[in-house]
Amino acid sequence: MTGYISDDKRKVTTHRLSQMKERGEKISMLTAYDYSMAKIVDESGMDIILVGDSASNVMAGNTTTLPITLDQMIYHAQSVIRAVNRAMVVVDMPFGSYQGNSKEGLASAIRIMKESQCDAVKLEGGEEILETIKRILTAGIPIMGHLGLMPQSINKYGTYAVRAKDNEEAEKLIKDAKLLEEAGCFALVLEKIPADLAEKVAQELTIPVIGIGAGGGVDGQVLVIQDMLGINKGFSPKFLRRYADLHTIMTEGIQQYIKDVKSSDFPNEQEQY
Repeated sequence: MTGYISDDKRKVTTHRLSQMKERGEKISMLTAYDYSMAKIVDESGMDIILVGDSASNVMAGNTTTLPITLDQMIYHAQSVIRAVNRAMVVVDMPFGSYQGNSKEGLASAIRIMKESQCDAVKLEGGEEILETIKRILTAGIPIMGHLGLMPQSINKYGTYAVRAKDNEEAEKLIKDAKLLEEAGCFALVLEKIPADLAEKVAQELTIPVIGIGAGGGVDGQVLVIQDMLGINKGFSPKFLRRYADLHTIMTEGIQQYIKDVKSSDFPNEQEQY
């Protein structure tokens, strides 16, 4: 008996992502945190949907990703999974669910996989969390790495500035990227680092490298959906391209609804029973 992965030729898998890199096909990745949005993203043909801990910011209104809990991440992942047929769904392991304790990291990853039925997890960090990564991989759970700017460590950095601009940090990033590949990670996200460095990493690794603020020389791109659709207007980094202005469209629609209700224009005779 074969499983859904081999039966469903539409489903994006780790193997398909590897093939995409080999043939030079760029990988598209966006975040989603709820059923309705995930359904639209998946039906649009997205390769990977990231249930990001950025939900802490865009869904819960926190200033950092740190407050979001494992239970909350699982809830968001469950909502997304119910909508998705084709895309690979990767779930961020939240702050505190894996750092410093590899056994707790494995338990957290197993909970995410079992309770959400997602395809993979994503962890921030390199050599410092290598033991945790190896332990999770022994359970057969696919891992996407994350280097460069790591939002879960923002209190250590003290700034969201570009990372790895100096030689020492750049060399560590390259070393960490290779360690993650050697450990068995199937892909890597590079956030907010110089484009030349990101391209060098992508060329030296055999696994797909996906960038956010890391230039065009990598194997794919990821953005937060509320940012790229212009729902969130309070965040305007250099790397962000807005593909729509839903903030204006939604505001105008809501204001028109208010006007129609106040004037008794809504509902009209055709809109009632």
